[in-house]
Amino acid sequence: MKSVQNRYAVLFGFAGLFLVLSFLVRTALIIWAFPQAGLSLTGILSAYAKGFVFDVGVALFFTIAYALYLLLLPQKLNNSLLNRAFTYTGFFLALMIVIFSFFAEFTFWGEYAGRFDFIAVDYLIYTYEVISNINQSYPLPLLIGGVLLATALLTWWCSRRGMFRNSFQSRTPFSKRIAIFILLLGGLLIHVFLVSNTWAEKSKNRYQQELSKAGIYSFVSAYLNNELAYDKYYLLEDDNKAFTTVRQQLQSPDAQYLGNGHSIYRSITDTLAPVKPNIIMVTIESFSADFMTRFGNKGNITPVLDSIAQNGILFTNMYATGTRTVRGMEALTLAVPPTPGQSIVRRRNNENLFSAATIFRKNGYEATFFYGGDGYFDNMNKFFGNNGYDITDRLRHRLVDDQLAAKRTNIPDSAVQFENAWGVCDEDIYKAAIKSADEKYAAGKPFYDFIMTTSNHRPFTYPVGKIDIPSGTSREGAVKYTDYAIGQFLKTIQDKPWYKNTVIIFVADHCASSAGKNEIEVSKYHIPCIFFNVPGAAAQEIPVMCSQIDIYPTLLKMLHWSYNTNFYGKNVLDSSYQPRAMVSTYQKLAYLETGKMVILSPQQKAQCFSWNPAQNEEQPAPMDSTLLSHSVAHYQTAYSLFKNNGMRK
Repeated sequence: MKSVQNRYAVLFGFAGLFLVLSFLVRTALIIWAFPQAGLSLTGILSAYAKGFVFDVGVALFFTIAYALYLLLLPQKLNNSLLNRAFTYTGFFLALMIVIFSFFAEFTFWGEYAGRFDFIAVDYLIYTYEVISNINQSYPLPLLIGGVLLATALLTWWCSRRGMFRNSFQSRTPFSKRIAIFILLLGGLLIHVFLVSNTWAEKSKNRYQQELSKAGIYSFVSAYLNNELAYDKYYLLEDDNKAFTTVRQQLQSPDAQYLGNGHSIYRSITDTLAPVKPNIIMVTIESFSADFMTRFGNKGNITPVLDSIAQNGILFTNMYATGTRTVRGMEALTLAVPPTPGQSIVRRRNNENLFSAATIFRKNGYEATFFYGGDGYFDNMNKFFGNNGYDITDRLRHRLVDDQLAAKRTNIPDSAVQFENAWGVCDEDIYKAAIKSADEKYAAGKPFYDFIMTTSNHRPFTYPVGKIDIPSGTSREGAVKYTDYAIGQFLKTIQDKPWYKNTVIIFVADHCASSAGKNEIEVSKYHIPCIFFNVPGAAAQEIPVMCSQIDIYPTLLKMLHWSYNTNFYGKNVLDSSYQPRAMVSTYQKLAYLETGKMVILSPQQKAQCFSWNPAQNEEQPAPMDSTLLSHSVAHYQTAYSLFKNNGMRK
């Protein structure tokens, strides 16, 4: 590579080097994803072409400030020690950031099969958990050393090619420097105003979408678009019509609306005597249905849960609403459809919402959120603490909110046998919940507990000697330990005086991955849910398609409760129930009914698909106006209620 013979030799050399490295990274990811991606030759060429445009944009962003510096730098200082030191240092640091980001892209792709997104933004914010996770998952000294070595070698190679010499010894006229700067600035402005990350998402194949993107570009895009306004970016219909539609969808023989036409607040009435057991919801981190033998897994890594499923009430066709823990928490506490952008758990003004804790506390229950890590992460403590839950977690951050501090209990060091970046192992969080249950029972208080596990999360580490798969080696090991810990939990509580009067719910927050060849890979939202120890209920399987948001309406009907509700969920055993589910990414909102699906996306777009779950096939189909109306009504009204405080108690 012969360097440009002017002051901009380093700038153009860096841009060229970046484009070459980006091309190699994209090629490696295409090869990695190819067996699962279903890419055509046209799709691969499109990924390269769009990817090149995004890569050029990143190169312009990286170099525009240096271009301005070169424009203003006096000629007499061009070959000075000051400029040499500044240029070498700046080149080295910029290249180090680029190489580190490429390393990170491979690890991120391995976990999420995608380019950087909101998850990566979260990782930048929550540095303790992320740095600890990286340190425990990868050989950090080798990783950092490799980045520094690669940066040093490439900087040396560029220097040997004369790139720096040609820049320092050039005499580029000011008029030419102005022309080059205007050209670069013009290209940057074109990118800012005409190119968007959504351009990569035109394809129906999600792998192709992700391969078309550039990691750094996607990261910045995710940072700038943390929350999407539904009424600005998505298909709308008249508000009155939307609420009328959703109220019709939520109507049931035992329901009576209490609010005005722009409300879903209603009373549920049961004529039989209510049963009021304790409730423990175990929310299992990243637990796909296909981990279980019942759903086809051949590894026998969930013997406990498979046994529980046979002896409890198993929902065989339930879907998570999203791909993050906070999205699962939103669905499992508020029973609302996912709205675009971040989960409500992460948003401002999310206090005093109508939640599961609202119903249980009104019936005299103590409600507690148990988390093995620091609940500061992902805003969990603030959300749960301000929506009816007490908190038990691992304290790492000093509290600012005194009211929240009064609700919070720390898991002490003496109660911890094992801990990694994300918190204590599942056995330890169960022990904390059991201790709390003992205390509440002794005080004569019924309890409702929300337990969030962490062991089924990278770095997949857990106490040694518990299972036959070494700690930290695989997802399968983490799943098997997660299952083992559930077995120990049940074994311990079976001797407790409160056990016979306690319902235990086992449900996943989301699946282990969400990527696939389809725009939204519905199969990657399929999760298990089991009601265990329900009074008077026989073991059964419930095959109807449903959502996480339907769990409490269904359970409370089994227990014959009468209550007021603001939930979008329904009792799936009711004769009026129409099978449906809602799944989402940060931007895509899908609404499923039997055999068909509508996907809503920004720029007021809507697409209809036929859907065959048995074959995991999604095919474009003519728009179904009724399905579209149901979809828009649910998502539009959910956004409207949250925005206008209609979800508050």
